[in-house]
Amino acid sequence: MKPCCRILIGYRISSIFGVSHIRSNHKIVNNSSKLHSKSKLSCYNDAKCKVIGPKKGVIDLNRRAFFASGSNWGESKILGKNKLGVNKDSSRGILVIPHVASDFRNHSTSIDSHVNEKGFESIYIQGGLNVKPLVIENGNEVVKEDGSRVQVNGSGVNLDILKDLNENVETESEASNIEKEAWKLLRDAVVNYCGNPVGTVAANNPADKQPLNYDQVFIRDFVPSALAFLLNGEGDIVKNFLLHTLQLQSWEKTVDCYSPGQGLMPASFKVRTVPLDGGDGTLEEVLDPDFGESAIGRVAPVDSGLWWIILLRAYGKITGDYALQERVDVQTGIRLILNLCLTDGFDMFPSLLVTDGSCMIDRRMVYFVICLTHLILQSLFYSALRCSREMLIVNDGTKNLVAAINNRLSALSFHVREYYWVDMKKINEIYRYKTEEYSADAINKFNIYPDQIPSWLVDWIPNEGGYLIGNLEPGHMDFRFFTLGNLWAIVSSLGTARQNEGILNLIEAKWDDLVAHMPLKICYPALEYEEWRIITGGDPKNTPWSYHNGGSWPTLLWQFTLACIKMGRPELAQKAVAMAEKRLSVDQWPEYYDTQSGRFIGKQSRLHQTWTIAGYLTSKMLLENPAKASLLFWEEDYELLENCVCALSKTGRKKCLRFAARSQICV
Repeated sequence: MKPCCRILIGYRISSIFGVSHIRSNHKIVNNSSKLHSKSKLSCYNDAKCKVIGPKKGVIDLNRRAFFASGSNWGESKILGKNKLGVNKDSSRGILVIPHVASDFRNHSTSIDSHVNEKGFESIYIQGGLNVKPLVIENGNEVVKEDGSRVQVNGSGVNLDILKDLNENVETESEASNIEKEAWKLLRDAVVNYCGNPVGTVAANNPADKQPLNYDQVFIRDFVPSALAFLLNGEGDIVKNFLLHTLQLQSWEKTVDCYSPGQGLMPASFKVRTVPLDGGDGTLEEVLDPDFGESAIGRVAPVDSGLWWIILLRAYGKITGDYALQERVDVQTGIRLILNLCLTDGFDMFPSLLVTDGSCMIDRRMVYFVICLTHLILQSLFYSALRCSREMLIVNDGTKNLVAAINNRLSALSFHVREYYWVDMKKINEIYRYKTEEYSADAINKFNIYPDQIPSWLVDWIPNEGGYLIGNLEPGHMDFRFFTLGNLWAIVSSLGTARQNEGILNLIEAKWDDLVAHMPLKICYPALEYEEWRIITGGDPKNTPWSYHNGGSWPTLLWQFTLACIKMGRPELAQKAVAMAEKRLSVDQWPEYYDTQSGRFIGKQSRLHQTWTIAGYLTSKMLLENPAKASLLFWEEDYELLENCVCALSKTGRKKCLRFAARSQICV
C-alpha cells in the first residue's frame, strides 16, 4: 500500500532518533541532496492524502445519536460514539423542573402518574425542553418546592409563580445553543495533514482578508482546544499534534546564521501544499514550522516546550494512554526541552531566565530585556518540571536529570513563595526597607527602593488576600498583577495553600477591576502615559487597556475555572462563565476586549478566535465534571519541601534560608 507521508530528514533528526516517530505505514527517505534550508514533513497529495484546509472539520457530525434519561427525570442526554468508538456525552440535557415529584424515573418525555396527595391528579411534561413547565388537571392548588401551596385561578396556573422557572429554562437553553455554536466553530478550525487532524488554527474568520499568522497552529493556542477535545472523548487529534510537533522539535533552525538549542519547540506551524519534486504536477503537503525566525520581533517561543510537556501529561491523565509518554522518541523530546531549561549559566537564582516576549505576552511589556524572570514563565516552568517528574522513566541515563528536577522544584518554589508574594503586610515591610545592605543576612536582598511601591497599589491591595508580583530583578519589582502567572501558581501549587487562597480572595475583592464586563484582565493595571511610551516603545497595539497592556482575554476562563475548582470555589468560575456567555457569541468570539472595564471588542482583535471558543467550552465541561479537573492540577508535594541542594554541601559556610522561612512555606 502506497504510504501517505514521507519525512525529509534534516541535519539532526536522524542522529537523535533512531526510529520513526509515527507508527504507521509511513517511510523514512534519506534524500540529503534535496534538503532545503528548512526540513519539511511532507505528504503526497494522492487519492489517499488530500489537502484539507483549516475550514474542514474532522469530526463526523452525522453520528447516530439517541436519547437516554439521566439519573434525574427530565434530564436527557444525547449519547453517541466518538471516533474512538467510545460512548460519550455530546450534548448535555437540561433539568426542566428540578426536585418536583422526584419519585418518577421514567424513560419518556411524557409522565403520567396518579398522586393521591396535594390535591392534583396528573402532571404532563410535553414537547421536550420547549415546554411550559406545569399543566395541572383536576386540582385547585400547586405545591411549590418548599412545601407551600399556591392557589390556582380557575383551571389554569398563575403564570407569575413560574416566571423565574421559565427564565431559568430559557437561559439554560440559550447556553446550550451557544455551546453547540462553539463546537461547530471549533471543529471548523481543525487543520488536517495527510487526512488526519493535527491541530486548530489560531483564528478562523472567513471575512479576515489578512490573517497574518493567525491561520497557523500555535502550540500555546492549541492547548485549550486539545483539552476540549480530550474532555469530549476525542483524543486522536491531540495525539497527532503531540507527535508531529515532536518531529518539528529536532529540525534544523537558523536565525541570522545562528542555531538555537535542539530542544526548542516551534511557536507554530502551517500546512502548506507545494509541488512535488519531479515536475509532474503532483502536489504534496508539508509542515512548515516557525521557530521565531518569522515572528514579529523575532521572539523566542520559550513557552512552547513547556506547554507541550503540560499537554502531554494531560493527554495521558484523561485518556489513560500512558504508552505515548513511554515511547523512546517522546522521552527524548522531554529530555531535550529540560536540557534547555536546566542548563547551567550565570544565574544566581532558580528562576528561568528568558528574553522578553517569550510567552503569551509576546511583545515588550516589562522593564528589562536582560535576565527576565517573569512570573508567567516561572509558573509554566514549575508546572512542566512537575509533569516531567511524573513522566520520565528513571534509569541510569535519566537519574541525574530527575535529581536536577527535584532540586530545581524545591528551590524554585521557595524562591517564588518567599520573594514574589505581596500582601498588605509584605508591602508595609517593603515600605520600611533599608537599602544598600551588604551582608549575607540582609533583609532587602534585592536592594529594592521603597519609593518603587506604586501609588495605585497602596489603595488597591485589599486587607485580605494578596498575589505574586509580575517580575523580580535586582533593584526592581514589577508590582503589576499578571493573571496567567497567578492562576498557574494555583494550579501547579507553586504558591502555598494560604497564598493560593489569597490570590482568589484578591480576584473576588477586585472583581470590578480584574473581571468587570469580560473575564479576565491579562494584567492590571495598564501602562499609561510616559511609562507606556518608554517601556513599550509607543507600541500602537499595546495602548493602555488594550491587547497585552491590560486587555481582557476570555481564553483565561479555563485556567481560572481550573484554579477555582482546585480551591473549592467553583461559584467564582460559574459567575465568570455566565458573564462571558452573554457576549462571546453575540460578539463573534473575539480574541480580546479593550477598555478598563472590557466593554469594547479589541480594536485589532481577531474574530472567531479559536482559543476563546475552546476556553469557554473547556470551562463549561470542567464545571460539569469537576472530577476531570482534578486530573489537570497538582496538590502540594511536601516531599519537595524537604529537598534542598544545600543539604548536599559539606562546607557549612552558611545556613540555608529555607529553614528560616519553613513555617511560611508550609502554611
